[in-house]
Amino acid sequence: MNGDASHSKKKPKLSPPEISAEFSHHDPAVARINNGSFGCCPRSVTAAQRDWQHQFLRQPDNFFLNLLQPAISRSRSLVASLVNAPHVDQISLVDNATTAAAIFLQHCAWSFAEGRFSPGDAAVMLHYAYGAVKKSVEAYITRAGGHVIEVDLPFPVKSEDEIITEFRKALAKGKSEGRKVRIAVIDHVTSMPAVVIPVKELVKICREEGVEQVFVDAAHGIGCVDVDVQEIGADFYTSNLHKWFFCPPSVAFLYCRNQSNAGGDTQLQLHHPVVSHEYGNGLPVESGWIGTRDYSAQLVVPSAAEFVERFPGGIDGIKAGNHSAVVEMGEMLAKAWGTNLGSPPEMCGSMIMVGLPACLGIGSESDSLKLRTHLRDCFAVEVPIYFNKRRHDRRGEEEAGGVITGYVRISYQVYNKVEDYERLRDAVDKLVNDGFTCASLVEPESD
Repeated sequence: MNGDASHSKKKPKLSPPEISAEFSHHDPAVARINNGSFGCCPRSVTAAQRDWQHQFLRQPDNFFLNLLQPAISRSRSLVASLVNAPHVDQISLVDNATTAAAIFLQHCAWSFAEGRFSPGDAAVMLHYAYGAVKKSVEAYITRAGGHVIEVDLPFPVKSEDEIITEFRKALAKGKSEGRKVRIAVIDHVTSMPAVVIPVKELVKICREEGVEQVFVDAAHGIGCVDVDVQEIGADFYTSNLHKWFFCPPSVAFLYCRNQSNAGGDTQLQLHHPVVSHEYGNGLPVESGWIGTRDYSAQLVVPSAAEFVERFPGGIDGIKAGNHSAVVEMGEMLAKAWGTNLGSPPEMCGSMIMVGLPACLGIGSESDSLKLRTHLRDCFAVEVPIYFNKRRHDRRGEEEAGGVITGYVRISYQVYNKVEDYERLRDAVDKLVNDGFTCASLVEPESD
């Protein structure tokens, strides 16, 4: 039986004990409030994944020749319907959003090399773009002769207008220098700090200003925020499916809007960075075969969708519930610590930034990492910590002891409990009451 053959009959809604059972493989000793980094995968989906893996191991020739491509097509079709893509051929499945970014940026590098873009033409990206994507921009755009303009975003952020204003400034800067802004890389939800970006408005601005290629990096998109690729209007949109859509690691989709340009059909111009036998047959086909490997994460998208439908309201109900809960938990923590949120509630999805007490003395990226390790090792709390370097560097002498320079990024997913966040609250309260500062922590020893 194929791994998704059970989808013909809908299963009943999950009860709270059944939800707990689906995630019983999580370490019960750890308050896991960091779904944003690696996501989660329920037992029913990992079981379906194992079924696909066993089918391959049992008879690999039949699997690769007869089962693999139809199964990938089913997953692509499901994703297309989820994100309102006009045609399934606009959807490719890849390992993760970082791979999707590399595919797009590789295409842009060829545009420089083949003369469609000129040396000095500009690419705009957010200052808080994901680190791996920044490295890809450096590897593909800067090395090809492009000029990179970073949008200087504030944090904490008070409104979408702040982001829109800074984005317009960055585009204006490029034009004032006599450059053509060819490329825009825009996050839908930034990673650290986590903020929902007004992506539709920024894409519209790009259209008004003549930016040719707009790529939206939505690693935290599907399952965390609303995703309608036609409404968003970008040329390219990618999102992981293993972060907030319950797939196993790792699988993502890349949407490519078919467009008419001098380079011909966009799908045929994009290529997977791993070149194999399907090179030149279009990105969806290329991505569906990059050699012998484990494709099972791509094949269980229907199983993840079935799991999602066992919640009231499906994925929309999950998103709404997670958003409401993470805001409530964030406000509880900020009140307990006498701090603030990093953004208004409407600018967060299923993650929110909460200021840590200034007395903890977070004065560097190293401090934030050491404190994160301390919370894990001594309190069994897993939560990432953001060091706000700009706020730290700009503080005045008189406020040096009271500026919030560290923020936790808390996530909320269906397996979380209030007790997870209370444990974080109590751990930080204990550190404050004990007079703890990051200066007391030593660097972890390297192997």
